[in-house]
Amino acid sequence: MNEAYSRPEAGQVPVLRLGDILLVTLQGDLHDSTAQQLQQDLSETIVSAGVTGVVIDISGVEIVDSFLGRVLAESAAQASLLAARTVVAGMRPAVAITLVELGLTLPGLRTALDAQAAMALLEQPVVRSHAGGMRRERA
Repeated sequence: MNEAYSRPEAGQVPVLRLGDILLVTLQGDLHDSTAQQLQQDLSETIVSAGVTGVVIDISGVEIVDSFLGRVLAESAAQASLLAARTVVAGMRPAVAITLVELGLTLPGLRTALDAQAAMALLEQPVVRSHAGGMRRERA
């Protein structure tokens, strides 16, 4: 498997390339400038590396506020426009409760219990239906 690692500098988020999938690991608080840089780097890497999937692992995040919820939704939307699917992995129960209480149900954003399950979701083939939507192809 082709692996490439982006070594983070201070204030940056680590990104690991595993074949056609990028693994982004969020730890602790995500500040405005770091979030903007992450979104830009993620979009550029999707295009330059030709990846088809992004896993955003938030298992190291204790608290999610409306800002982080918006960052997750925007990152997934940008990836989708660049033909990459996004799965958020490792959401803690308290984080899920907080997102719902904030009214941030993140429609269209897929989730998985851990990074391994997220990668398995992204490895499943997706085909376009006649109605223009996406559906999973059954093996």
